[in-house]
Amino acid sequence: MGARTTDLHDLELTQLAGRIRAREISPVTVTGEVLARISIVDKVLGSYAFVMADAAMAQAEAAEAEIAAGHYRGPLHGVPIAVKDLYWTEGFPTAAGMAIHRNRRPNEDATVVRRLKEAGAVLLGKLQLTEGAYSDHHPSVTPPKNPWNADYWVGISSSGPGAATAAGLCYGSLASDTGGSIRWPSAANGVTGFKPSWGRASRHGVFELAPTLDHVGPMTRSAADAAAMLGVIAGRDSKDPTASLAPVPDYLAASRLDARGLRIGIDAAWNSDDVDATTQAVVSQAAETFCTLGASIGEVKFPDVRQAIADWACNCAVEAAVAHEATYPARKHEYGPVLASVLDGGRALAGTDYQKILLRRLELRGRIDALFDTIDLLLIPAHPFAPLTLATIRTLGEQPELIAKLQRFTCPFNMTGHPTLTLPGGFSEAGLPVAFQLVAAHLGEATLVRAGVAFQDVTSWHRRRPVI
Repeated sequence: MGARTTDLHDLELTQLAGRIRAREISPVTVTGEVLARISIVDKVLGSYAFVMADAAMAQAEAAEAEIAAGHYRGPLHGVPIAVKDLYWTEGFPTAAGMAIHRNRRPNEDATVVRRLKEAGAVLLGKLQLTEGAYSDHHPSVTPPKNPWNADYWVGISSSGPGAATAAGLCYGSLASDTGGSIRWPSAANGVTGFKPSWGRASRHGVFELAPTLDHVGPMTRSAADAAAMLGVIAGRDSKDPTASLAPVPDYLAASRLDARGLRIGIDAAWNSDDVDATTQAVVSQAAETFCTLGASIGEVKFPDVRQAIADWACNCAVEAAVAHEATYPARKHEYGPVLASVLDGGRALAGTDYQKILLRRLELRGRIDALFDTIDLLLIPAHPFAPLTLATIRTLGEQPELIAKLQRFTCPFNMTGHPTLTLPGGFSEAGLPVAFQLVAAHLGEATLVRAGVAFQDVTSWHRRRPVI
């Protein structure tokens, strides 16, 4: 666990942006330094699937020239970021963690990638992920390592974004979340993860796992950084008719508000039943911090989500089977065993059973929506235990009850589409980060930003950096 003097690669995105705008730091210099760091550090971590060094330097040079000429585009201008390798990047590989797609080069950018470029961001490369964004890396892929401790889980499916963002190999990353894939790696690597409302950001050009569960969002070093990225990528998109038509708030403006008057709900029983002492302490300390900031804490009763957790696997499997029907089962031999098993299960599920799942999803969404009549935010763990070792993770296939526990505080909000913000809140006895989540009403991202920035203004958990 590290708390060293801040180096250039340790800066938060918004801190770097301020220095770039003031022309204290050159985009070319910072991009060159991060690329040099990637060439050394990522030999060990393996967070990148593909580094776009020449293109990144060209973008940095263009950004520097524009800023020098007085054409500043905003807080991402000249800032080096990276994207999970399921976002289309024109002319560059997009494999989605799959051997079957290793040579695929899209002829256009995903909408959110295009928006990042239009904002002047420097795209360093594509970050590694599990096969098809499900739960296991393809056998041909070496999983990224946790920069805090290589013997511990790095999180899935956004394993590369988690490791790279924590290790100073980018200033922010674009990830995705279908059942916990922004929140688990954010928690495991001690970074801030934003899963916006379903549809808040376009999914055009994003490799599908399960489209009604897939959420597009950033992983960063602070809530303010996440606000800056979300403000760029969010909004309607003619290429994705499911993207929300609602106006995009000024999330950075929301970051300047304090937490006074916010109503935060806690279900004490849900947050403590079969939740370890370390995680309970982190959530309790977060609640105390919000109280000191002027928020009120009230007791709520959260709906029983055990059925939703069981339903998630079947729901995901059916949608994934449709997403892969062009290549599966025709090319089954090129798939890893875990994803293949999921697709087989999805193809076998009866339509009547799937319809029952959809009806239960609607009911759960309504019950959770009702909670936000009396509260602004819900405070919960990211998962019910301190970080797991890789040895434990390797036994997940033999422990369905452990999988259900891991998903307990994450996949229900993919089933309902509610936005969540994952924040570092402490450390385990082994020196690994421990996180908690805030959940808001649909399209309540500005409230999440407001609370997250207020919390991080008076705490320093998000400023800890792993020693590599």
